[in-house]
Parts: sequence; structure tokens; C-alpha cells
Amino acid sequence: MTHHRRIVPPAAKSALLRRTLRRHAAGVTVITVPGPAGFTVTSFSSVSLDPALISFCVARGASVAAAVGRADRFAVHLLGAGDAGLADRFARRGVDRFAGLDRLHEQDGLPILTSVPAWLTAQVVARYPAGDHILVIGEVDAGGVRADAPALIRHNGGYATSAQLTPPISAA
Repeated sequence: MTHHRRIVPPAAKSALLRRTLRRHAAGVTVITVPGPAGFTVTSFSSVSLDPALISFCVARGASVAAAVGRADRFAVHLLGAGDAGLADRFARRGVDRFAGLDRLHEQDGLPILTSVPAWLTAQVVARYPAGDHILVIGEVDAGGVRADAPALIRHNGGYATSAQLTPPISAA
């Protein structure tokens, strides 16, 4: 099979990236910081196991960018199959994203959403400019798994859920 490399003019690279990434399934999370502020993210990723580092990206122009820039800690909420409404709520501009939600507050005001299947909190250890985004890296300091639920994922412009294709590998 022959693969052809297509050279893309600079002005079309953004559209190519967006169109191609629609084909990449990504877990849906909500990031919260003291304030409270929060937003929906598919850029959450593990970085390192030792030390335990995680990351996410926030657009420089996002309504939460200033709050994220001030935050010393953040929480990542891994959403389950029933959390599409929560993902939409935290993606919407101009609304109180926390109105009516059950949540815990850490001593520093970090909101932890109590309805999600799993969550982590982390201390910010680095921020890096990355084009029109900021990459934030944090060291995990707490977390929990409340439910064994299929993950909510984003794929092809919509929501889907994970399906177990192989038996799970036991955690060590």
C-alpha cells in the first residue's frame, strides 16, 4: 500500500488538524480550579508515573484561562457514560457552571464534583506556552474512584462511550 504525503499550506493546517482529530477518540474530563472555575477538556493526559504527573491544555482565550493561570492546584474529573450533560454544561460560555451541582470544596477552595465516576487533584508544577494554548502539568496529590462506569469519550464531533473489547488488566 502506498501512502501519499500531502503538503498542506500554512493557512489550511488548522482546518486539517481539526478535521483529522475528529477521528481521534478522546476521554472527556472536567477540570476545576479554585474560584470556582471549570471547563470541559479532552486534552487530559498522564505524563509520568514517577513522579505521578498529569497534564491538560487550556486555550489562552478561554473564559477560565485567567483562573487557571492563578491556580496552584486543579482537579480532573473523569466523566462516565451518563455525564454528557455535565460535559456540555462545562463547555458552555456565559452560565454558572456550578449552579445546583453537588460538590466538595478542599480547604483552598478547589471544587471536587461528587457525581463523577473518578477524579484526581494535582499541584501545578509547570505551565508552558503552546501556540494558542497553555499546557499545564501537575503532580497528583489525591483522587478517588467512585464507580466502575464506561468512560464518556468524544469522537467525530459527538459523544460516545467506551466498550470493553478485551478483559481488563488488573491494576498493580
